[in-house]
Amino acid sequence: MSGPPPRFSVIIPTFNRADEICGALEALGRLNPPPGGLEVVVVDDGSLSPLDCLMEPHRPRLAIQLHRQSNAGPAAARNQGARLARGEFLAFLDDDCQPEPDWLCALDQVFQQQPNALLGGRVVNGLRENVYSVTSQMIVDLVYRQFNPTPETATFFCSNNFAMPVRRFLELGGFDDQNFRLAGGEDRDFCARWRQREWRLRYVEDAVIRHYHRMSLGKFWKQCFHYGRGARTYHRLEKLRGENSLVRDSGLHFNLPRRLFPLWRQLPWRSRLATIPLLAVWQLANLLGFFYQGWLEQRGARSPTAPDAV
Repeated sequence: MSGPPPRFSVIIPTFNRADEICGALEALGRLNPPPGGLEVVVVDDGSLSPLDCLMEPHRPRLAIQLHRQSNAGPAAARNQGARLARGEFLAFLDDDCQPEPDWLCALDQVFQQQPNALLGGRVVNGLRENVYSVTSQMIVDLVYRQFNPTPETATFFCSNNFAMPVRRFLELGGFDDQNFRLAGGEDRDFCARWRQREWRLRYVEDAVIRHYHRMSLGKFWKQCFHYGRGARTYHRLEKLRGENSLVRDSGLHFNLPRRLFPLWRQLPWRSRLATIPLLAVWQLANLLGFFYQGWLEQRGARSPTAPDAV
């Protein structure tokens, strides 16, 4: 790809989600471009059907790189996208997410003041009638309230909406695609390693994406179970780095009722009733996943965590 490098490279890993990646590209085509422009790097992580023909309708509006690799998980796909990127800043997006038109402009405004920071934006559920998606997003919102008390004191962002300078991403070594081979906590680990360098994190509320993660009860259970597995892996790595993160992060569960109630009250009545048993499912599946991963580790099997987006 010729021409001057763009300001932003938007990295999207994808796997067997043709409809979702088309929705993401359509939304990116409606962006208000930031000064310096953008490119899109799509990493096909071994989908059954090639995606080349899906890219063509979007090329008149977007500079797209498409790379296909054998299935290695989203962490490895994101790392590959970063290696291919030409931009000054990396902005990560999932294939089932659609950014609002001012998404990159909002990030760019903060980068102009804090060019070395890790920035995280706001994620909004795009499937309001799917109670499993509603509950999943409420859990993410709860985690953000716990770990990001103010925009300037943020400590964690999900990898479906965060951005950083490419040089710092490469200096940090990218995502840990070995211990988190198939997702379940690589973004949490990335943010922890970023903080340990004493680099700044900043929450940008105006950088909004809409998440269209279609879920069923089985997928919700699987997601929560693998969150627990990923949490166990994360705490094991933190202990090796000399951090007692298990005690620190337990505050999320001790403060659960107090922090959850304001989010729960914002839902319609029907959703409030439906989410109550699902919140119990979340806690149970998360706990079982945590202990299952610990059991595997005690057996000496450093088994990779399984995907939470299947």
